[in-house]
Amino acid sequence: MAKRQKQNSDVVVVGSSNTDLVIESAKLPEPGMTVLGGKYQIVSGGKGANQAVAAARTGAQVIFVANIGCDDFGDDAMARLDREGIGTKFVVRDQNAPSGVAFIMVGDKGRNLISVAASSNDCLSIEHIERAKSAFENAKYCLIQLEIPQSAVRAALSLSKSQGVFNILDPAPCRRLSKSLLQLVDIITPNEFELAELTGMPVKTKRNIECAGEKLFQTGVGEVIVTCGERGVCHLSSDGANWFSAPKVNAIDTVGAGDCFNGSLASALSSDLGMAEAIRFAVSTSAHAVTIRGVQSSFPELKPSNCY
Repeated sequence: MAKRQKQNSDVVVVGSSNTDLVIESAKLPEPGMTVLGGKYQIVSGGKGANQAVAAARTGAQVIFVANIGCDDFGDDAMARLDREGIGTKFVVRDQNAPSGVAFIMVGDKGRNLISVAASSNDCLSIEHIERAKSAFENAKYCLIQLEIPQSAVRAALSLSKSQGVFNILDPAPCRRLSKSLLQLVDIITPNEFELAELTGMPVKTKRNIECAGEKLFQTGVGEVIVTCGERGVCHLSSDGANWFSAPKVNAIDTVGAGDCFNGSLASALSSDLGMAEAIRFAVSTSAHAVTIRGVQSSFPELKPSNCY
């Protein structure tokens, strides 16, 4: 049964929706290699949709801004958003581009290989963002990722700034970002590999991560939150660096862990938790997610108010 959608939102998510075609395999292939996989699944995904679901599951009222194809994959994606109670007023159905698809191979210890065909996600435009202005009027946070055109990313960052909405940018999949774009960002949440790509600095040690995070902070972003898997999370702000440990878990499937973290973080912050408590909450939910196979299906239903 679908949850009732609300017009107002705590969190606006601007981003991608994909259908994930997932093969589980004990061995991940090298270039030129064919391996026999195991279980095959077709599931809803896309960094934007994943983060919208994670935010909704953790108590936020969410509105999604996206461009989805008029095909079976798109119909399934819309049905999933509706079931989660996510507002879809500003989801455009594109008759000229197919819905996005991601091919995912999951190996032992949760390791994965991912290739994405953006398709309709590549058609999310500045005009789409501008037409969604009313979604920002009562929102507290805006979540954005890089599976959409950079022009749309900039438009969403600018609109959030003009409406007094805090924004969170997940710089994945990683690409070069201009200083002028970074200066529009309130919170950026790279993982350690994206941090290395953005800064050109090593990230082997915690001190390396702090130095690279400081370099990114100096570009003009408001705060930097680096997710480092089992090493935990490093938060950098004008007050310096602060580390948050990750619980030890048996990781089965790490696909979507970052999306769970970002959606949970936005939800927690929009519920008026302080930054430290919000990060701890997001670490907890994403640690839970990696112990269950699947992406959106692994995201817990847990409100920050039940934890603090």
